[in-house]
Amino acid sequence: MTSRYRSTEGNSLSPRRRTVVKAAAATAVLAGPIAAALPARAAAQTPAFLHGVASGDPLPDGILLWTRVTPTAEAIPGSGLGPDTAVSWVVATDKALTNVVASGSTTATAAADHTVKADIRGLEPAADYWFRFSAGGTDSPVARTRTAPAADATVSGLRFGVVSCANWEAGYFASYRHLAARGDLDAWLHLGDYIYEYGTGDYGTRGTVVRQHAPTHEILTLADYRTRHGKYKTDPDLQALHAKAPVIAIWDDHEFANDSWSGGAENHTEGAEGTWTARQAAAKQAYFEWMPVRPAIAGTTYRRLRFGKLADLSLLDLRSFRSQQVSLGSGSVDDPNRTITGRAQLDWLKSNLTGSDTTWRLVGNSVMISPFAVGSLSADLLKPLAKLLGLPQEGLAVNTDQWDGYTDDRRELLAHLRSNAIRNTVFLTGDIHMAWANDVPVDAGTYPLSASAATEFVVTSVTSDNLDDIVKVPEGLVSAVAAPVIQAANRHVHWVDTDRHGYGVLDITADRAQMDYYVLSDRTKADATSSWTRSYRTRSGTQKAERTYDPV
Repeated sequence: MTSRYRSTEGNSLSPRRRTVVKAAAATAVLAGPIAAALPARAAAQTPAFLHGVASGDPLPDGILLWTRVTPTAEAIPGSGLGPDTAVSWVVATDKALTNVVASGSTTATAAADHTVKADIRGLEPAADYWFRFSAGGTDSPVARTRTAPAADATVSGLRFGVVSCANWEAGYFASYRHLAARGDLDAWLHLGDYIYEYGTGDYGTRGTVVRQHAPTHEILTLADYRTRHGKYKTDPDLQALHAKAPVIAIWDDHEFANDSWSGGAENHTEGAEGTWTARQAAAKQAYFEWMPVRPAIAGTTYRRLRFGKLADLSLLDLRSFRSQQVSLGSGSVDDPNRTITGRAQLDWLKSNLTGSDTTWRLVGNSVMISPFAVGSLSADLLKPLAKLLGLPQEGLAVNTDQWDGYTDDRRELLAHLRSNAIRNTVFLTGDIHMAWANDVPVDAGTYPLSASAATEFVVTSVTSDNLDDIVKVPEGLVSAVAAPVIQAANRHVHWVDTDRHGYGVLDITADRAQMDYYVLSDRTKADATSSWTRSYRTRSGTQKAERTYDPV
């Protein structure tokens, strides 16, 4: 595969010394068995690798590998059943696995839902590798991964896929298939809502369930969350993308429950659905079992990765520490005692941005940081916008689940960028089921006369509902009406598409960071096609987005 790290300081694939790595399977509290559909092919051959293989969190000298083994037919995700099973792996510089540079073994247990992680070190920077797991005479598929460039490497280009918001029941994951088919990604970013917690038909399907998830009820327990993750990992397009490039993932609310905060969630009823503490702990445990993600600080997803001298990436956890969302009209969105990041994480992010010596400072950000407000949403086609975002349908509209509900944290962060003359900060965002290209103004009320502190590229949903799905009109019609209203009230917004599903491809050079936006022909079709729709870039030193007609 052609290298995507175009380094002027070498890109050797020669292996270092053979590295034998021991990995610990993720620890877990054993949940009771639950009824769930048997994954396809589970009875045909055991042990089996029914949930694919994956890699994530690339480092200059290492990568995190993941799989899940099904040792016996009854050992389905969340069941708590199945014997301890020896699992081995190999890592090689070639797809045929003839030049092995790392190998190791561990034991997959029911206590970890038979998931396995191997944190491989001792690899070469900026290099392609291939890996495979084996258990009981059965081999997993061979997958490709890639390490990050050396910290001091001069890297001429990086390319990342960018996705968010994949509701299983609302459609197929064709976005993942199209990203996997590119063959040119250094990694892909998942910005949250990798899974959804609702019961069948309860979220965004408007009476039409394209394909039913498991379990069919809302997920509450550790067994439930494991089962839902397991169902997602059976998707062939998701498996294909995981097998092509490492993922860099953060969570948003639906990995837990809708509009979650540190002490609860909108979609959680304390008592009737157990305690929030137990539900949150179960969701986090299942996430780290089933995702190729290294838990960073106190079991959260905020962490930092570096890609040579070109870019570093600060990944945020905007659910574990935030204050509860406030109701509109309460006047407390500006309360300095309320936080979306928590004090420690905000200080950590500010320190990252100040101390960075890379050309670009990327921030993986689950909810939109750019201000968004409009006045009256009285037009019939605009009312669904308020409904989708949880806004009032008349009067000032502000989404308090985004940074708009925590303005003191945003003010402090943007003031930090400005006062320290920190350039080239790009927020990469999901959550809102729409595509946006924004400047991030220090003072939205006086913009563009005032300064922009950063830029923000927001990707739309893989499948989750957006506006045309809600109002049942031809695709693009709502956006044609809503976009001019949104832009007129928010002069820092260069573009918004409220209607379509798809993904982004972020391409970075020393001169610019560019997001190419792609849309699907039909999210409800497994064979949906993909087409480029727009591209926006921010040129080095400008802190502003501009349209470009040259997708990479």
